[in-house]
Amino acid sequence: THSLVAKHVTKARWDKVKDIKTKTCGFTLAKACACAIEFDNQHCGIYAGDWDSYKDFAEVFDAVIQDYHGISATAKHTSDMDASKVTGNINKDVPVHSTRIRVGRNIDGYGLSPGITKQQRIDVEKLMSNALTKLTGDLAGKYYPLAGMDETVRQQLVDDHFLFVNGDRNLTVAGMERDWPEGRGIFHNSAKTFLLWVNEEDQTRIISMQQGGDVKGVFERLARGIKAVGDSVKAESGKEFALSEQYGYIHSCPTNLGTGMRASVHVDLPGWTKEGVDKLNARCEVLCVQPRGTRGESGGQTGCTYDISNKHRLGYSEVQLVQVMIDGVNTLWKEDQEWQKKHGM
Repeated sequence: THSLVAKHVTKARWDKVKDIKTKTCGFTLAKACACAIEFDNQHCGIYAGDWDSYKDFAEVFDAVIQDYHGISATAKHTSDMDASKVTGNINKDVPVHSTRIRVGRNIDGYGLSPGITKQQRIDVEKLMSNALTKLTGDLAGKYYPLAGMDETVRQQLVDDHFLFVNGDRNLTVAGMERDWPEGRGIFHNSAKTFLLWVNEEDQTRIISMQQGGDVKGVFERLARGIKAVGDSVKAESGKEFALSEQYGYIHSCPTNLGTGMRASVHVDLPGWTKEGVDKLNARCEVLCVQPRGTRGESGGQTGCTYDISNKHRLGYSEVQLVQVMIDGVNTLWKEDQEWQKKHGM
């Protein structure tokens, strides 16, 4: 296979750590590599079952992480959530439908989704649902457990595109869907602009979103929300989000290490679409953003709406990544108008 696991898990490395069981939830290297062993389509192929996995299996994880993120062995990660440092915003004339920024956060002392024990998962949910009741102002909202969810509530969450579901083959093989749906749930504020997913791929996914292109505003709410949730968790349990000097915020998937942040907008790029998607992909690569097609976004599919997000996670601060995304989208739209002229659109 072509996965980073296949590349970096040598027999010597495997033999050295194959018999280790982590302290937090008895995770092993074999469990960590389950997706690479089962599937032939993995780019990365490894997940951590707890923070200990990154330490106990460092031989393997460090090699994979340095390769994937392109960082040196001595690199340190610095977080910066100060929205006032973001300069400018997406220009008013850019046809942006919506903005969404998400991060993952995991609480120190509990397993990560691939390895978390049944009891730890229940404890995380209890801790989170209590902590979330303490949020105030525009962040205040309600927590909806997936287990025993009322059908009308479920349908509303589906309609809002908020619900996460089981059945993902990768997550299943990685061990993240054990005891489904117990211990999982969704929180959102009354305006539906601040969300948390509890015990999905990470213990928490924290999301800020709204219509339009006010990326700075969405980032500002996210930063406030993360701080409020973190403070509430600490007051409730004395525990903090797992944060490594080297790898930033700990996530179950090593591709998300660092900021764990994906800042994205849905934007119409008709000129680029006409000029060619291959060219758009190449241009995005230069701008350090990632384009994805959007499927079935409400408001109908024009065939030229793209999801544009920051490419990097680790080795850059949140402020830097948000800035790169804003600047990238403004640049793409400026160029898009040139292509439209060229193609007489």
